[in-house]
Parts: sequence; C-alpha cells; structure tokens
Amino acid sequence: MNLGRGPIAAGSREYRRINRAMAFGGFSVFALLYCVQPLMPLLAQDFHLTPAQSSLALSVSTATLALALLASGSVAERIGRKQLMVASMTGGALLTLLSACTLDYAQLVAVRALLGLVLGGLPAVAMAYLGDEIEGGSLGQAMGMYISGSAFGGMSGRVLSSVVSDFVSWRIAVGLLGAAGLYAAWEFSRSLPASRHGGAKGAKGPGFREGLRRHLGDEGLPWLFVLPFLLMGCFVSLYNYISYRLLAPPFGLSQSAVGAVSLLYLLGMFSSVWAGKLGDRLGRRNVLWLFMGVMIAGLLVTLHDSVAAVVLGVGLATFGFFAAHSVTSSWVGRRARAPQALASGIYLFCYYLGSSVVGWFTGYVWELRGWPGVVALLVALLGLGLGIALRLRRLKPAAATLP
Repeated sequence: MNLGRGPIAAGSREYRRINRAMAFGGFSVFALLYCVQPLMPLLAQDFHLTPAQSSLALSVSTATLALALLASGSVAERIGRKQLMVASMTGGALLTLLSACTLDYAQLVAVRALLGLVLGGLPAVAMAYLGDEIEGGSLGQAMGMYISGSAFGGMSGRVLSSVVSDFVSWRIAVGLLGAAGLYAAWEFSRSLPASRHGGAKGAKGPGFREGLRRHLGDEGLPWLFVLPFLLMGCFVSLYNYISYRLLAPPFGLSQSAVGAVSLLYLLGMFSSVWAGKLGDRLGRRNVLWLFMGVMIAGLLVTLHDSVAAVVLGVGLATFGFFAAHSVTSSWVGRRARAPQALASGIYLFCYYLGSSVVGWFTGYVWELRGWPGVVALLVALLGLGLGIALRLRRLKPAAATLP
C-alpha cells in the first residue's frame, strides 16, 4: 500500500478502474436487493398476502442491511475494504440463488433477511473508499458513477424479473439475477485497486462511540443523515405501489409492461452523474433543493389517470431522486472527518431504514386511501426534506468548521 501518493483525479487509469468497479458494485446491490419489488403482486397472489405483507420480502432485506451498515466500517478495518466488498457481493449473489429455491414465504423472508445482512458490507465501505481515494474536485462525478451503476442494477433487476416472471416464473427470474451477481463480483474484484488511504487491515482510528459523537455533533451531518431516510423511503414507496396501480383498472397493464416502467431508471443513471458534476461546479447547497422539488412535481403528476402522465411523473421523480441522492451522498463524503466509513454507514443506515419503514407503512396507506393517499404522504415527507435542503444552504463549508 502506497500511502505517499496523492488522491486519484479524474482522467487517470486508476480513476477509470475505480469507476468500472463501482458501477458493477452498485449494479449488484440494487439488482439483488430490489429484484422482488415488481414481483410483490405475484408474491401476494402465490402466497395469499396483502400488499403490506408482500412488501416484507423487500422491507426485511433493507432493514437488516441498514443494521449491517453500522458495523461494516469496523469489519473493513480488520479484513480490508476491498476484501469485504468482494465477499459481500459474492455472498449476496449466492443467497439470491438460494431464495429462488425457497418452499414458502417464511423461508423467502428469512433468506432475504440474510441477504440484507451480507450486502451491508458494500455500500458504506464503497462510499468511504471513494471519499478517501478520490480527490475532492472529482468526488461528485465518481460518486455519481457508483449511483449510476445502482440505477442500472435497480432497472435491470426489476425489468428482468418482471419479463421472465411473465413468461416463465419469478423463481427463474430471481435465479438469473443471482448468476448475474456472481459475474459482477468477479468483475469488481479484478477491477478495483486496493485501498491506499484508509481501511487497511489493522488500521486504527476513532472508535465507534467517538466517531458517532463527532458526526452527530457536526453542524450539517445530522441533517444530511435525515435526508436519505426521506428520499429513499419515498422513492421505494413510489415503485412498490405504482405496480398495484398500473395492474388495476383503469390501466390493467401486464406484469411485463409494469416492469418496463423501471426503464425510467435510465434517467437516474444520467441524472446521478450529471448532478454530481453540477454539484462539484456550482456547490451542493445550491442544487440539492432543486432536485427535491423535481421529485415532488413528479409525484403530483402521477395523480392523473393516464398512462402517459403516470410514466412522465415516475420519470421526473426518478430523475430527481437519483440527482438528490448523488449530491447528498457526495456532500457527506466531502464533509465527514474520520472515521469516514462510519459517516457513510450512518447515511446509508438512514437510507435503507427509510426504505423499510416508509415502504412498509405506505402499504397500509395504499389499502386505506389508494393512490391519492400514497401521493399525499410522500409529498408531505419530501416537503420536509425540501425544508432541510433549504436550511442547508446556510451551512458553513466543512473547512470553516475545523480548528
């Protein structure tokens, strides 16, 4: 490990290798984690479940992943960042293959809970890796590339599982994604350079308690930790229950057509990288609130009873979500002091906790109030997030807060 070399800048060979690896890493986590999302109506039908019950196949995974994220930084210090991320991707792929063979819903939920625990070894460590290895002026673009890979994984997992389940079965669809996850782990392993500036085996730094005190005592980080809870909770709820709306009258679309809505993730692949660059250039505080406003506008458009309006609204919300997530996550990476992996872990703990809690609770809102109730809840939550983003515009830069 060469600690004497400086941070990696955009345009270098190492920078390209890191971006390639992170694209595969983001793909793996989101494809394996969210492949069951468009299958929720099928799971409800096969296992005789309510919408809220069928959402547990996803919510339990994101809940256990959120818990695992808090410990991932400490584990990475002992075995190395790259080693942990490769093991996480490989284990997640194997568990996805196993989930395709479960006999009942209880077994499926149990395997999916283990899947979340295993996948927890990648997201926070990947963010900390980028924060340590990439120079500040290139960090937004690099973080955007990782999130772009996440968008591609989320899209691919949803589309493939929907189409294959329409023609064969959801079990074969999930099995195919498990095989794709194994390939992604191999590509990640051979592409990612070893960590040079952090996460070394046996590395020493502030403990968990001291790190937690440091991050929560910062003027801006606690607010930046609230935002992913709101953003991801609303985004997952949108895709969880838009399937039910489009399968029912007046739309009556097929499972494949509903899965094709996930092609809108292509907008997220673009917006995450573009927003990362824009945040590097104009300042994250100046663009974050705009992207949250776009997400709110998209949700309101989905209230119209036409397929075109629903697709447009979901597209706007997807664009706004990935842009806001890219800017917020790179802001945490830029602002946090050591231990950076813990800051990333807290951010993503809130991110996936929002996915679990809001995604599950919205199922009851759907059952009681339908789509207008869902939109009202999500717009209210994002309105709170918009207020936080506007408050953060007055936040002093991190350099000004250091002694």
